[in-house]
Amino acid sequence: MLSAKSLFQEILDDDEAFRLFCSIAAGGESQGGWENGRIAALVPPALAELAPKVARHGADEDKHGRIFNALLKQRGLQPATVPYETDYTLLLERQGIGLAHDRLSREEPLTEHEIIVYLSHSRVTEQRASEQMRLLLKHFAGHPALGRAVKMISRDEDNHLAYCHEELLRFARAGHGRTIQSVLREYARAEIRVYRDVSLAVMRHMGTLLGWPRAKSALLVAGIHAMYAYERALGWRRMVSLEQPALRDALGGPAVPETEFA
Repeated sequence: MLSAKSLFQEILDDDEAFRLFCSIAAGGESQGGWENGRIAALVPPALAELAPKVARHGADEDKHGRIFNALLKQRGLQPATVPYETDYTLLLERQGIGLAHDRLSREEPLTEHEIIVYLSHSRVTEQRASEQMRLLLKHFAGHPALGRAVKMISRDEDNHLAYCHEELLRFARAGHGRTIQSVLREYARAEIRVYRDVSLAVMRHMGTLLGWPRAKSALLVAGIHAMYAYERALGWRRMVSLEQPALRDALGGPAVPETEFA
């Protein structure tokens, strides 16, 4: 029977599939670390109190990249080249989601609107990351090799999501509510398309590595398309709602070092 746990167990049990999975994850997290680091450096003086939180966000993402690379090293594996069509962060940028890398490479302070764009982008993508890590936490929290990594990353992603809610609500109270909702809706709809395309690409590569029969691959493809149909109709709404998180000031302190994982 196909299930999220059985599929990931197949990936976990196969060196090449696990190598690709961790390489894709490490690449995305490291890219997120760079982006947040640049944004932290470019926060305008009027919003200076936000800079340490953005820097903490970036430090967490960098840490996650190192954790995924450490998981590879524990298995004696080298990182794989990430196929273009599986690069979630790159494809989001190509869709115009978030702040472009050429903008972040300039030594020019960001505007208030650009900070709102950054937070809205993070609100949408951290929703996805939090959900994915909670799924892994549900099935693999007690795994001897993965358990500690999954727990740490899941906690961080939940913190990132709480931070996005709190900061966007602060901007909404300052009169930016309509702009925030407009950007969130645009980004949520774009993200679900990119997530569908990346999921299909990852499944194709995993199917090749794991030798999945055609019927199994077809069933997984159908499931991805069904999820996309649901998200396009209704599911996107969970990515645009804002509510005060139970955990306040989630990124108000220093990042937890990955030595806790090691």
